[in-house]
Amino acid sequence: MSVLSLRRDTATPVVASPVVVSAVEVGKRYGEGDAHVDALRGVSLEIEEARLTAIMGPSGSGKSTLMHILAGLDRPSAGSVSIDGVDITAMNDKQLTLLRRAKIGFVFQFFNLLPMLTAEENILLPLSIAGRKPEQEWLEELLEKVGIGDRRRHRPAELSGGQQQRVAVARALLSRPSVLFADEPTGNLDSHTSDEVLSLLRDSVDELGQTTVMVTHDAHAAALADRILFLADGQIVKEVRESTAAEVLAAMQEVSGR
Repeated sequence: MSVLSLRRDTATPVVASPVVVSAVEVGKRYGEGDAHVDALRGVSLEIEEARLTAIMGPSGSGKSTLMHILAGLDRPSAGSVSIDGVDITAMNDKQLTLLRRAKIGFVFQFFNLLPMLTAEENILLPLSIAGRKPEQEWLEELLEKVGIGDRRRHRPAELSGGQQQRVAVARALLSRPSVLFADEPTGNLDSHTSDEVLSLLRDSVDELGQTTVMVTHDAHAAALADRILFLADGQIVKEVRESTAAEVLAAMQEVSGR
């Protein structure tokens, strides 16, 4: 399949930024023989620094598989992935764990907070596991930025869904990761709360220079991205930059109808 590219203002050149994550001819096969399924088929891409990149596609297109491989949570059957210029494909489990702690932040749909810990303790947990102490000034700034400074002593059950996701975002940002991966970050939230969390992710890119990759099925969410990659049948088939929700929906319909 050919990759199509669409930009709203084709007269304005897109200035290249340093590449944080790259994939070269990545494939992922499940099963053997006639029963095998190719979830990804020769995917190549580059994720630019300080940009929000969204990944969209129909159910079964391979978008979550791609994110997991880019984040070192799964291994490709073919091809290679690099983060900050380091090939992670041949790393063993221990090396991957250390790399994720140092360079990757995660935000998931269901928050993944520990119920017995306070909001602040949940935010600090990855650093605690790694035996690292937080920068107190950065922690305080982060709590204020995500709007949960006054809820830091509350446990997840005492927080709204939006507040829990804010805790998850703060946890992902605390280590100043090279790249933050967000997997359907608003899929479990109402529209108003979704907007707040999306604004927080967008602000982290614009104000903190946080490189972010977001898998989403929501056209409104994707429209906030600097760049949107569309997958179908395990391949990138379309790329859109700086689009409206209506343009994203139209592109999604085109991809789904292939």
